[in-house]
Amino acid sequence: MQEATPIIEFQNVNKVYPNGTIGLDNINLTINKGEFVVIVGLSGAGKSTLLRAANRLHDVTSGEILIDGESIVRAKGKNLRALRRNIAMIFQSFNLVKRSTVERNILNGRVGYYSTFKSALGLFTPADKQMAADNLQRVNLGEKLYSRADELSGGQQQRVAIARALMQDPKIMLADEPIASLDPRTTVTVMDDLKQLNEELGITVVVNLHSVALAKQYASRLVGLRAGKLVFDKSIAEVTDADFDEIYDGKDQNVKEA
Repeated sequence: MQEATPIIEFQNVNKVYPNGTIGLDNINLTINKGEFVVIVGLSGAGKSTLLRAANRLHDVTSGEILIDGESIVRAKGKNLRALRRNIAMIFQSFNLVKRSTVERNILNGRVGYYSTFKSALGLFTPADKQMAADNLQRVNLGEKLYSRADELSGGQQQRVAIARALMQDPKIMLADEPIASLDPRTTVTVMDDLKQLNEELGITVVVNLHSVALAKQYASRLVGLRAGKLVFDKSIAEVTDADFDEIYDGKDQNVKEA
């Protein structure tokens, strides 16, 4: 069995918002390369805060976060930008530029490799344009390359967002409730895409979900949060229906889920 190699490490991480709300409470969590981790917890449990702290969209109050052995908490300037290239983020709201073409939206995932001047003018190389077409094909939307983003369905927009994330050539993909606004059939398609990237490209995937069935189907590991605390962490193979009852109902001091 291959030895686990850490890729995200939370060490005594705390996040307190200016109004006093505790976002994260002494989080110690290690996620290994190649894992597909599903995070569950009630709204306000700290799921989104945890993901956003991992790529420094949120600064933490104290503690350390290592990305492939390097501190993202203390990183600045070019070093921070380089670390963020390795961490792609997918949002519930897709975050596409609706009036732009699918191609341009996907190419926006490459801006971390360009100067502000070149990216603003859309001066992308032919190689990166081919990469955009290839990544769109990977999510089975190759025929939509020149369509406007606002002409696509919600599921198609989320798959474009995945293709955009792939333009970073990431080691880690963070997905914050990526299927919350999708119908069941489209949900399966998007989750299948994420699982394929995990298995075929070796990308570490960390996703916030609400569905027990989907967690069972796709996760290699389940993590639970409540009130900013880490209260549950097991390999999916070890998780029982009783564990899910505890997570959802809050029994035995385990996390509850909405």
